[in-house]
Amino acid sequence: MASDFDALKVRARDISYTPGTDALRHVSPLLLQAQDLTATALVRLTALDNSTYTSVAGSRAGLELMASIVSSSSLAGTDLAHVVLANPYEGAQFAGYPADDDAVRTVRHAEAIPQMNAHLDDAVHQLDLCAIGCHYLAHGITEDLAAAQKDQPAVVQRTTAPALTPAQHDALTALNGGGRLYESTTRGLGVTRVAADDGTRVSIATFRALAKRGLVTRDTGTSLVIGQKITVTEQGQQALTRPGAHAALRTTVATPPKTAVAQGAHR
Repeated sequence: MASDFDALKVRARDISYTPGTDALRHVSPLLLQAQDLTATALVRLTALDNSTYTSVAGSRAGLELMASIVSSSSLAGTDLAHVVLANPYEGAQFAGYPADDDAVRTVRHAEAIPQMNAHLDDAVHQLDLCAIGCHYLAHGITEDLAAAQKDQPAVVQRTTAPALTPAQHDALTALNGGGRLYESTTRGLGVTRVAADDGTRVSIATFRALAKRGLVTRDTGTSLVIGQKITVTEQGQQALTRPGAHAALRTTVATPPKTAVAQGAHR
């Protein structure tokens, strides 16, 4: 985008025109391109705001810089629109008014040209800010992502979690298919319960242990009476794929082959 803003800036700076129809013919494409670039900048800002970049340290400054590019591009379009407004047009006067002669036309043009040039200068300034902002933003995003990548091994090391217990593994497996946290009333007392969508009951203590480790989340925006939806997080998905105590326990208690029993007895 920086090159697009630079190119438009050069065209606005070097424009040559005669007030009237000629000026409209030359300025209109610049205004339309400025509006297109504003739309593109807004799309890029939205994409950044919806991306994982927002979790990177320093990303807020990048988003604010992208927003300033949107603003400057829009202001450049406004300045070019003011050129169109200041342009003296050659339409006929109302009935009863004398038509402009060459002297009047010369005066009108002489008064309009400084105004039009001032608006063009303002547009050039705003487009220059856009180009500079794009360069800074590209450099900043590259540095932010590089710094985040450098810190990633340390983060992984800090967040390495112990293996799941058998109860946690079974609960997480059941909740992976969906589940709800709800509150029911028993003898006038509110009791919080957890149930997977397949009917599996999960103890509240096990659920809290999973939630504390960030393996599950719940929809706190919904009432417990209705039931808060439980979702297994990405960390929870990864925990299910890692070999844990549950698998080891099943292997340990499995019945050994008869041949192995016979050999053991023989020995």
